[in-house]
Parts: sequence; structure tokens; C-alpha cells
Amino acid sequence: MALSESLLPEFDQEMAKTRTVLERIPEDKFNWKPHAKSMTMRQLTVHVATIPGWAPEVLTKPSLDVAPVGAPPYKPPEVHSRKELLDLFDSSAKKAREALVGAADPVFMERWTLLAGGKTIFSLPRIGVIRGMVMNHIIHHRAQLGVYLRLNDLPVPAIYGPSADEGNF
Repeated sequence: MALSESLLPEFDQEMAKTRTVLERIPEDKFNWKPHAKSMTMRQLTVHVATIPGWAPEVLTKPSLDVAPVGAPPYKPPEVHSRKELLDLFDSSAKKAREALVGAADPVFMERWTLLAGGKTIFSLPRIGVIRGMVMNHIIHHRAQLGVYLRLNDLPVPAIYGPSADEGNF
């Protein structure tokens, strides 16, 4: 079985569960944050919505410099509605899935490097970057969104089984 074939069922499941969380985000809470050091709900949801879009970059380019010297810093897309948020996520996830389907096993084994200001943050085989910085990263921030929902007394969707709001708990 090709590596892409082994990743796709997990990818599809995680993207579906992530979309379920994003569907719950109320527009009137976009500017809410639980702590001064935390992202706003809008910032966190935009981050979650764009993470899958890193997969094509990882699978087609040798590296990414998140703060290239002499270039403007990354600016996340602006989102003003839940529809815009979901459209952004859907587009990002679709492009990621297409990149995964199209990647041959040798591509997954090539090293990829994350840089900041020209300095290496890490360098890993692409498969490790897809698993760690795309899939696991989205899972981590999706869980944060679950806490944001709970703190706003909003229903938390079931992810890996029932939640206190959906199921028998």
C-alpha cells in the first residue's frame, strides 16, 4: 500500500471532525479569547482552517521560511463570517487531499525544512511533517477550539466518541 493510501482515511476522518468543530463557531464570538495571551476565536479558527493548506507546500517545495529576511511577514486571510471560514477550510482541505493523493512514496521520504529568518527550525522527512505539522497540529488546535466552545457554554461536538453534549455522558 502506498503511503498516501495509508494516510488518506485518517486525513479524511480528521478533516470531517475538524469541519464539525468549525461549524459550531458563532460569528458573535469571533473576537472572544479566554486569556490575554490566547488567540481570539477568529484567529484560532483561521489558523485551523489554513493548516491543511500546508500539505501542498510541504509536498512540492523543499522548504518554507515563515519570516524571510527582507520580505513581508505572513498575513493570515481575513474571515468575517462562518461561511467564509468554512469555505477557507474546505478549499484548504481539498488542496491538501489532492496533494496527498498525487504524492509518490519517494516524495514522502525527502527531507523538508522549516526556516525562520533563514535559520533552520527543523528538517524532517516530508511524511513526518505531514503527520506532525499538518495532521497532529490541526488536532491540537481543534482541541483548543473545543475548550473555547465549552467556556462559552456552546455544545462541543463528539470527536473520538461521545462528548458531554452529544452522547451518553
